[in-house]
Amino acid sequence: MAHYRKKPVVIEAVRFDHLDTTEWHNVPGWLRNAVEDRTVFVEDKKLKIKTLEGVMTADFKDWIICGVKGEIYPCKPDIFEATYEEVI
Repeated sequence: MAHYRKKPVVIEAVRFDHLDTTEWHNVPGWLRNAVEDRTVFVEDKKLKIKTLEGVMTADFKDWIICGVKGEIYPCKPDIFEATYEEVI
């Protein structure tokens, strides 16, 4: 059996902390565009994200990630903290 390490990649991410998308003033352009084209929307106080695997749900305070190919998906805070570190 071989062991593998995930390649270091830089992603963009933002924390889901406002239910009203009209109040998202400082969100990155990729998320604003996704809201405008309804790839990302709020339903039942949860953020819904249309992905290739279907609609994924982000709870309040989850991280929303834009991957290396522009894909958008949610990530739970504990997984995010274990997987990512801020690039300065």
